[in-house]
Amino acid sequence: MEKPKTLLEAIQHFSDEQVCIDAVAKMRWPDGPECPACLAKKPYYLKTQKRFKCRECRRQFSVKLGSIFEDSPIPLQKWLPAMWMITNCKNGVSSWEIHRAIGITQKSAWFMLHRLRLAMKQDYGFGPLNKIGGPENKVEVDESFFGGKMKNMHREKRARYAAVTGHTGGATGKTIVVGLLDREAREVRAKVVPDTKRETLQAEIFKNVKFGSAVYTDNAVPYDNLSWKYIHEVVDHSQEYVRGQVHTNGLENFWSLFKRHLRGTYVAVEPFHLDRYLDEQVFRFNNRQKPMDDYARFEKVLGQVANKRLTYAELTGKTEDARTTTPEPF
Repeated sequence: MEKPKTLLEAIQHFSDEQVCIDAVAKMRWPDGPECPACLAKKPYYLKTQKRFKCRECRRQFSVKLGSIFEDSPIPLQKWLPAMWMITNCKNGVSSWEIHRAIGITQKSAWFMLHRLRLAMKQDYGFGPLNKIGGPENKVEVDESFFGGKMKNMHREKRARYAAVTGHTGGATGKTIVVGLLDREAREVRAKVVPDTKRETLQAEIFKNVKFGSAVYTDNAVPYDNLSWKYIHEVVDHSQEYVRGQVHTNGLENFWSLFKRHLRGTYVAVEPFHLDRYLDEQVFRFNNRQKPMDDYARFEKVLGQVANKRLTYAELTGKTEDARTTTPEPF
């Protein structure tokens, strides 16, 4: 069978576990399988056990070892269709839908989707990303707030917010995300940040945008004094939204898509997990244009499953490292 083009063809293609193993092995080891312990080439393949055995250290290993699939009892026959769905469904796919579609529990589907989002993350385990922008490129920078409206919260929760922050308006109780869009490269980067202070937002710009690029922002105070490193122009949203090429409408489009994605599909997302949902939307946004098609997006995620591990304890904040980074609940 040729490369699948639709979900139905993908399900049919990956209905054989051996086909799934071959597909994962090909993407993980383009030059042939190698032992993850001693890096020896050309291990034996134990067909009855569907595992490899190293000729040097004699250890056995499967294609799941050292990947997002590790320690998962769910067969690859179910993993790969789920990967196809989350990669190509424009507004995402909920754990309840995966639970019904492939026949696993909702809790397992939720854990599965978070591990797939880890594979969709672009900068995990590969060092710093190349910077965007450049002499010919224009970069939009903006921040947005995600969270429920205070008027919809229970009065006791509103009172707790008021006790901590002193007020219940504006961005109280919301999670802050900063985004950067390279118009020419059609690439967006987004990240959850703790606050909207000048040093926080400008640090993300310095880390991601090449010096000398044209940077467009709104007139928020945290974006002032960027002119010493960038060609910085500002649009005042109290008076106008566009002034020639100066606007942040590209990022506003991304925020709209992401908020629709959260409200329509996932409904309720904890701040602790928002960055993973953000990685999912960023991946689809950056890979939406031709020549990328459904199979190309699927293949790209499949090629990023190695050297990534997410345990249930880490996901739910039950490890020491996770507890130190979990937002304080109100």
